Amino acid sequence: MTAAPAPDVDFRGRHVLSEFYDVDPTLLNDTEFLRVALQQALKEANATLLHMIDHTFESQGATVVALLSESHASVHTWPEQSACFIDFFTCGQADPERALQVLRAALRPARYNVLLLDRGTPGSAPPLPHHPSDHRKAAHT
Repeated sequence: MTAAPAPDVDFRGRHVLSEFYDVDPTLLNDTEFLRVALQQALKEANATLLHMIDHTFESQGATVVALLSESHASVHTWPEQSACFIDFFTCGQADPERALQVLRAALRPARYNVLLLDRGTPGSAPPLPHHPSDHRKAAHT
């Protein structure tokens, strides 16, 4: 179990989670397009891209993950559902909401949901369920 940050610790992050629906499946299956769109979104959000990896699934769909100096960003697609899930987590000066706007303009979903979380601020996010039986001890060698 991890304790909440002490009140005098100055840690803050912004987490933006989104689901896009009714997106052109061709775009969702185009890994190069997704890489370029995510790179542009991160650039406009003033995020510092350190590394980007992707995986195209055999039948369809893709995942693109960006490691940022500020944290991370990812896009996971389901072309067969015309949907994708997007995750931006940043600390510092990067603007994950701007990144989401840019990606939304590129993918043009007919519908979308957004969840914004201020991380590191006690009481700003709803508590996550905690079940002691869900914890597994890591093996140390």
